[in-house]
Amino acid sequence: MSNANRLPDTWDLDVIFPGGSDSPEFAEFLRALEQDIDGFGERVRLAADAKPLGAETLESLTGEFQSLQARLIEAEAFASCLASANQKDKKAVALGSAIRSLAAAFESQLTRFDLVLTTTPQDAWDEWMRRPSLAPVAFPLTERRTQALEKMSPELETLLNDLAVDGYHGWSELYDTTVSLLEVPFQEENGDTTMLSAGQAQNKLYHPSKEVRDRTFVAWENAWEKHADYCAQALNHLGGFRLQTYKHRGWDSVHKEPLDLNRMSPETLDSMWSAIERNRSFLLDYFAKKAELLGIDKLGWTDLDAPIGKAGEKIAFDDGAALIIDQFRRFGPKLADFAAMTFRDRWIEAEDRPGKRPGGFCTSFPMKKQSRIFMTYEGSMTNVSTLAHELGHGFHTHVMYDQPQLTQNYAMGVAETASTFAEMIVSDATIRYARDRETKLALLDDKIQRSVAFLMNIHARFLFETNFYEERKRGTVGAERLNALMVDAQKQAFHDSLASYHPHFWASKLHFYITEVPFYNFPYTFGYLFSTGIYATASGEGANFEDRYVALLQDTGRMSVESLAKKHLNVDLTKPDFWERSVALMKKDVEDFLAL
Repeated sequence: MSNANRLPDTWDLDVIFPGGSDSPEFAEFLRALEQDIDGFGERVRLAADAKPLGAETLESLTGEFQSLQARLIEAEAFASCLASANQKDKKAVALGSAIRSLAAAFESQLTRFDLVLTTTPQDAWDEWMRRPSLAPVAFPLTERRTQALEKMSPELETLLNDLAVDGYHGWSELYDTTVSLLEVPFQEENGDTTMLSAGQAQNKLYHPSKEVRDRTFVAWENAWEKHADYCAQALNHLGGFRLQTYKHRGWDSVHKEPLDLNRMSPETLDSMWSAIERNRSFLLDYFAKKAELLGIDKLGWTDLDAPIGKAGEKIAFDDGAALIIDQFRRFGPKLADFAAMTFRDRWIEAEDRPGKRPGGFCTSFPMKKQSRIFMTYEGSMTNVSTLAHELGHGFHTHVMYDQPQLTQNYAMGVAETASTFAEMIVSDATIRYARDRETKLALLDDKIQRSVAFLMNIHARFLFETNFYEERKRGTVGAERLNALMVDAQKQAFHDSLASYHPHFWASKLHFYITEVPFYNFPYTFGYLFSTGIYATASGEGANFEDRYVALLQDTGRMSVESLAKKHLNVDLTKPDFWERSVALMKKDVEDFLAL
């Protein structure tokens, strides 16, 4: 393909707001949003003072609520995209901080809105939720009403939101600044030393050469050790803020908030982890064989994702895109056409360059009915998987844009279902159509790496975070102790089967510092196993399944995960059967790998 016809690997944000962080249009958008949030707050105050509340007033306020939420998501997404693509864009960082202040103000108004919901008599509420104008959003409104009854008084919740801007969210911003300043020295083949950003160095940890991986990992650990005290301070204050909040709300479990946010019961979470712990030991056979193939005695941390054979070959961005679209089309035309559109219309930021934040994400622009995908594409099969993963997120959002805004707010667990489902389509199809044994072995290895990530690595994160909160209740937890907690969790989750571990993982992983969603870990495993069950159903039904799949995705914003599974798969997530069947499908991959 000539350079003139190559796919662009940078996104187009000017169609959202022209001018980047200097955009006059975006500045005006924020001014109007701030004014309208204040107006909404005044109308909520008047409604709270009026007795009794009328259904028409609730309809009007709900309409405003949805409009403001969509605009706020639009603003947050734009600022986040700018700052992620260029961490030296200080104006973008400042915009993000200003938008968080707007979000906090909106949350304060919603706390008063919750008062309106909670003071409505139950019989009147039930009647109103059957009205044609409110029935489509009855589930999220009722959910909000129920959760509001479990919190502090509206006055205290409003104060909490106001203080969180420069407290709770401020510590998350400090972590982002810390990461933006981190540089990892990397010695090139010619002997020159290049300073890599966190995102670039992270990609080197997947290098085909063990010498390069191990050398990079030493530099990676050293870089994070220099910043560990800053990260520890941020993590402790984030944890302390949450614990105090839970204490004053009368919540006795640190898992309550993330479970509520994921519309999941404790029984489902316990059933999932128990089934995993009982059934994942087959991965140890894979570890032994992979170590043998790599010519080492025992896998270390940097060997877990090391490519085998042809998987180590570079895959150009265009080829990665073509591979994804082709395999999506084998599943269904809607998913394939969506992916083709994202490449064509420049919805993806993938260029490998300094100054970008690490990791990948997909974010939504509900006003424009578009998405944007962020990652750093270096050409590995892992990068292709990440790209397919984020496209899965984008497709999930895409099929929901014509629904009411409140029912577009699906939980993280089911969000990860769509993304991992998209990964499975690509990985299984490429394995199935592999032309030789070496390629098939490499692709199987890449797929099994994801099972290791979701069944072990994510479990280690969950164990670490749970144990961290227990210790944080007794006081500040220092960097050295955080290292020990992290290694202990990794040893437990990996059955103490590795030659080396990653002590500073708690510092290097952005997920621990996200304020919007605590325990940003177990939903990944839920999504992986849930999507495995869906994929098994899809494999049995062929191309006819895509419409059923879209219907499932469209329900994710208006029911619990247990109800979703019962309606679309006829399974009970609180029982071990479904989880054990999903894990068993992963065991088949290891058996195929060993047989090859």
